[in-house]
Amino acid sequence: MDGHDSGLPIRVIRAVSDNDEGRQVAQRILKKIRHHQYQNRDFAILYRTNAQSRAMEEALRKLNLKYRIIGGLSFYQRREIKDLIAYLRLTVNQNDEEAFKRVINLPKRGIGDTTIAKIMVQASQNRASLWQTLKNSRLFLKGRTVSAIEDFVTLLEYFAQQAQSQDAYTVAAAIAKQSGLLKELYEDKTIEGLSRYENVQELLNAIKEFVDNPENQSPGLAAFLQEVSLLTSADEASDGDNDKITLMTIHAAKGLEFKQVFVVGMEEELFPSAMMLQSRADLEEERRLFYVAVTRAEQKLTLTYAQTRYYYGRLKNCTPSRFLGEIDAQFLQDARGTFSQSTSSQASLVAQLKPRASRLVKIPASKNTGSTDFVPSDTSGLKVGMKVEHLKFGLGMVLEVQAFQNDRKARIDFEDYGEKTLLLSFVKLKIHAS
Repeated sequence: MDGHDSGLPIRVIRAVSDNDEGRQVAQRILKKIRHHQYQNRDFAILYRTNAQSRAMEEALRKLNLKYRIIGGLSFYQRREIKDLIAYLRLTVNQNDEEAFKRVINLPKRGIGDTTIAKIMVQASQNRASLWQTLKNSRLFLKGRTVSAIEDFVTLLEYFAQQAQSQDAYTVAAAIAKQSGLLKELYEDKTIEGLSRYENVQELLNAIKEFVDNPENQSPGLAAFLQEVSLLTSADEASDGDNDKITLMTIHAAKGLEFKQVFVVGMEEELFPSAMMLQSRADLEEERRLFYVAVTRAEQKLTLTYAQTRYYYGRLKNCTPSRFLGEIDAQFLQDARGTFSQSTSSQASLVAQLKPRASRLVKIPASKNTGSTDFVPSDTSGLKVGMKVEHLKFGLGMVLEVQAFQNDRKARIDFEDYGEKTLLLSFVKLKIHAS
C-alpha cells in the first residue's frame, strides 16, 4: 500500500452489536499492522460519547493491542466505574478491604475516615474478619454512626443474598439503584455528571450483554468480575511505550490527524446525539462535528455502525446515522467480504472520496428549506416524477430510481442544491402529493 496515497476509499461497515463493532475495528487494525507495515500510533478510534470506549477497549485488549485514552481515563479506571465495581466486589466478597474502604461512605452516609480507621484497627486487634467486625460495631462505636453502619451491613447482606440466586445484571442493577450511586449521578446535571451517568449505564449494558451471551456458562456476578479482572489486569502498570492506538471523543480530536481513522457509533440518536435533535442549530452543530471527525484521516477513513445496542439493559435496534445518507451514492461502490461471518451478508459501502474537507459531506447553510413538520415517508414505492423533500436539501423531483447492489438509489434534482444521487436505505425523504 502506498503510504502517500490520500485517495483511498472510505469504508462504511455494519456490525451486529457494539461488541461486534469493536471486534471488527480491532481485527482490521491488527491486520493492517501485521500486513501493511503500520504502527499502533498510526490509528485513531473516534466516538461521540466517552461511554463508547468500553467496547473498543475490550476488543483491543483481547487482541493485545496497546492503546491510550486522550482527554480521559480508560473505561474501567473511571471513578464512577470503580465505585460500582467496588460494590460488586464487596457483594461477592465482604472481606475485600479495598472495596470496603471505597464504598463504606459512598454515597455519604455519615461514616467518616476516623470511624473507618477504628473498624480496621478493631479487626486487626481481634484477628477477626472485616465483615464480622462491621457487624459487631455496637461493641466499640456509639451514636448515629452505628445505625449508619448497620444499615450498610443490611444492604450488603441483601445484595449478597440476591447474588446467590440472580444473574449478574439483576444484582448489579439493584446495587446501582439501591446504593444511591445512580441517583447521585443522575442529579448532577453538569456535562461531567451526565458523562459519568452514561458510563455507569454502559457498564450495566455490558453486564446485561455478558448475561445474555450464550457462550458464558455462568451468568453470575462472580463470573463477570473475573472477566473484568482479566481485561483490566494491565491497567495498573504503565510501560512507557508511546506506540499506542489513540482513543478519544470527536470533540477532543480537533486539530489532530492520523493515518488511519475509525469513526464508530454512526447511528441515529448516538451521532447525531439524541440531545441535539431538538433544533436545526443543534443538528448543524452535530453535522459540523461529523465534518471534524472525517477530516482527521490523512490516508484512510472507516465509518462504522451497529444494528443493535443495549440501552438501559434492553437490546435496541439502531438506525444508521443520517450523516451516512448525506454521502452521495455516486461515491459508493460494492466492497464484498468486508463483514465478519456474524454480520449480514449485505455488502458494505465504500465512498470513492479523498478523506479530506468538503468533498465528503456538503454542509448546507442553516436555513429552512422545507416544511417544519417533516415526517419521513416509506420510499419503497418511490417513482420517477415524484416530488420529495429532504430535511437539509429541501424540495426536489425524482429523476431516476435504480437497483444498487442490495439496495436502491434515487437521482433527485433539488431546487436549491441541484442533482444528488442518494441511497434509499440511508436517506430520509418525505413524499409530497403531486
